[in-house]
Amino acid sequence: MSGRNGLITTAELAGILHQPDLRLFDCTTYLEPAPAGSNLPYLAVPGRHTFEAGRIPGADFLDLQGEFSDPNTELRFMMPDVAHLEAAFGRHGVSNGNRVVLYSIGSPMWATRFWWMLTSLGFENAAVLDGGLDKWKLEGRALETGSAKGYPPATFTAKPRDGFFVDKHETLAATSERGTVVVNALGPQFHKGLEPSRYGRAGRVPGSCNVSAATLLDPQTKAFIPLAEAEAKFKAQGITKDKRVVAYCGGGISATIDLFLLYRLGYDNLTLYDGSMGEWAKDASLPIETG
Repeated sequence: MSGRNGLITTAELAGILHQPDLRLFDCTTYLEPAPAGSNLPYLAVPGRHTFEAGRIPGADFLDLQGEFSDPNTELRFMMPDVAHLEAAFGRHGVSNGNRVVLYSIGSPMWATRFWWMLTSLGFENAAVLDGGLDKWKLEGRALETGSAKGYPPATFTAKPRDGFFVDKHETLAATSERGTVVVNALGPQFHKGLEPSRYGRAGRVPGSCNVSAATLLDPQTKAFIPLAEAEAKFKAQGITKDKRVVAYCGGGISATIDLFLLYRLGYDNLTLYDGSMGEWAKDASLPIETG
């Protein structure tokens, strides 16, 4: 995989499916409505049912909330500690010498989240499948059903990198830092506070701009839009390579689509506000902006 790519096409994946060092994962989670009276914004339901109904041959399944997130917080999908992730990736057969390909259904955001996590752990040979299972199926490629066969357990040793995640305090500080742009990956109606938020208060982190993750994808194939188009969208919001970027969304998932494309475009100073609106909207001590 060349330097700054991080992307693999369906045709390229079909050509390497039988390579023994490949670790291929379906990362899909579904966000179901929370029951009445719950203070959770949604229920995180692992996509094991759709994985078993039809997957790319040889793939294993990764449960983001169940196995790869901090179990000690009400917030969903928060980064756990490094030892937790080393054990979880090792259980799924990932060693430092493997090639990892990640995909999801409906949106690549679950795959880009895992890509961001692995990259933050110093793992450099992870790629996201362009178009995910949607494009694979559109092209009539082979599927497999039933329970995961999995991969033999392995030892994964992280080399953690600083700066990939920030908390609410660092995000608040970033709103007044010259040379930093805070970008919201949610849809424009949520950015403007025009629709009630399932996270709490409606609105956005003050001063943040909006590059909705959904606008960075082809609605039919779920593939990423061309890099030149993506770069134009970012530049229109004042996001340039000389600036630090702090990205957020609802739960730290769709913002990784923005970060993935910025990374592929050669942006260097990228970070994710992991708590995102799931945390910010509920914390009355933090400012919020609408309109």
